[in-house]
Amino acid sequence: MESVGIAPELVAATRSVLEKLTASPYAVLESPESTKRRASVAFILRIRPSNAEWPMVGATKATLGEFFDQSYVQHGEPEVLFIKRAARKGDKWTSHIALPGGKRDSEDVDDQAAAIRETWEEVGLDLNKYSISCGNLPQRLVTTHWGKKPLMVLCPYVFLLSSFEIPPLRLQPSEVASTHWVPIRSLLSPRQRTVVFEDMSSRIANQETGVKKWMLSMILGKMMFAAINLVPTESLHSVESPADGSAVQLQDNRLARPSFQSKVSAFAQRVYHCDVFNQFSPPPRDGPLLLWGLTLGVVSDFLDLIPPHNALTLWSYPNFTPLDVRFAVWLMTYRFKERKRMELQSGTTLQKPSFGAVTESVAHRPDETGFHGLGTGSGTSTREAAVSTMLEGYYDIVRKAVGLALVGRVTLLTVIVYYVLKKLRRL
Repeated sequence: MESVGIAPELVAATRSVLEKLTASPYAVLESPESTKRRASVAFILRIRPSNAEWPMVGATKATLGEFFDQSYVQHGEPEVLFIKRAARKGDKWTSHIALPGGKRDSEDVDDQAAAIRETWEEVGLDLNKYSISCGNLPQRLVTTHWGKKPLMVLCPYVFLLSSFEIPPLRLQPSEVASTHWVPIRSLLSPRQRTVVFEDMSSRIANQETGVKKWMLSMILGKMMFAAINLVPTESLHSVESPADGSAVQLQDNRLARPSFQSKVSAFAQRVYHCDVFNQFSPPPRDGPLLLWGLTLGVVSDFLDLIPPHNALTLWSYPNFTPLDVRFAVWLMTYRFKERKRMELQSGTTLQKPSFGAVTESVAHRPDETGFHGLGTGSGTSTREAAVSTMLEGYYDIVRKAVGLALVGRVTLLTVIVYYVLKKLRRL
């Protein structure tokens, strides 16, 4: 019986995207005068063969056409390589899900060479020998303080492994805790979409420390961002990587606090096991692998090129956790969101959007006007929906909404204090 393959339509769509990226690469975004830092990441793809169509030994092809013409490729499943960064105290990227890559050094010939070198140093994969270069994804200026301060130019490059048989990955324990191959099919699945919680007090307080940052953290809670729950088909862990010292080592610090119900359930379990004082702690539990922030923005640039082109429908606006702040944001951004929808429905077309980035991204276009997350260069397709357009000006309104919510709290507290004092004087 003839094999139908795991995801033949997805393989064909991936081939089409890679051919277009190879033929029409994105333009290079020059570094601004305020910062010369550049970093590169490698978006590495492979085709996992099905059990019925296993590749022959030494099945390595030098071109995209030859590679995708192979039977095992046509019946396989495209996957992306992610890394989980090692836990390092004081590193804001600690334990994050990312793509292999890092800062460009002076010895690197260009940005692509930096991505190749960093991949070799971090995971021991020689892209020059085992991959086909497939162009790049939109370069972007990464900023902090909600777009106020430029940090670096991020340059993503796409590579396709030319063979499923490659040497075992060799992880750099000080940099990488684990690697994960994740199917594109699961990245596109609405069921894997979730949110991640991030402490934004330092960003609002302009990275100040002390009481002001602590107070903002208590007042504003955390901010919710779009995320994808990764479901790997193959993972490799480094036993030499430093642990973060917590029971849950996969980004649990980004998740919501345990609910009252979960606390009661945990206590009941301890009673059941005669361990009321929690003397015998349970074995460590791996938390979810959450793809979010800047890496999600890079990945979404690629996902949005694959049918059904529904990145926008799977995305949600960032917001805060406290109800009063959420209400203020909703109230002040309601007309803004409606206006953005009308602009997009009226026929506005943008190129290769991205979404979910915690730090805003500014892309290079001739008609650039400060859009966040736009692609650079000529697009392979046009769309009427772009999260980059929807986020333009959004954070400015959010800052005002936060101020309104804080004024509302102070006003309410003042009224309560005045009412209590008035009652006490009558006694």
